[in-house]
Amino acid sequence: MSAEALSRAAIVAEARRWVGTPYRHQASLIHVGCDCLGLVRGVWRALIGPEPEEPPPYTPDWAETRGEETLALAAHRHFIAVDARAFCAGDVLLFRFRDGAPAKHLGIATDAAHMVHAHGGACVAEAPIGLWRRRVVAAFAFPGVSD
Repeated sequence: MSAEALSRAAIVAEARRWVGTPYRHQASLIHVGCDCLGLVRGVWRALIGPEPEEPPPYTPDWAETRGEETLALAAHRHFIAVDARAFCAGDVLLFRFRDGAPAKHLGIATDAAHMVHAHGGACVAEAPIGLWRRRVVAAFAFPGVSD
């Protein structure tokens, strides 16, 4: 599917296909393993094509160690920033676990109250955004997405 024809419904459907994929740090293979970045990378590959850049190796604590906004900077390079308070289904959500720490978690909104995400110790799941909402620091649309 070309980026010009990308719909929010297609993004949500592809993200939901990853539900049940085991959590594997730095992986990005549907039904085999992925982390939160791997989920977004896999949805990109399925709907847009080759990834625009390969992520560097990273450890689970990379953001705290470096103190850099690596995910936010990459998202700004390849996605379209949208209002984090008014995200739509299919948008990528960026989360900060604690105040003052770099943002290091991603999810894909499936509607205004739910997202698909991968986190340590669990399989990819569709879950309520609930308490995560207060940790959303940015939201991004896939390039070429149509409403």
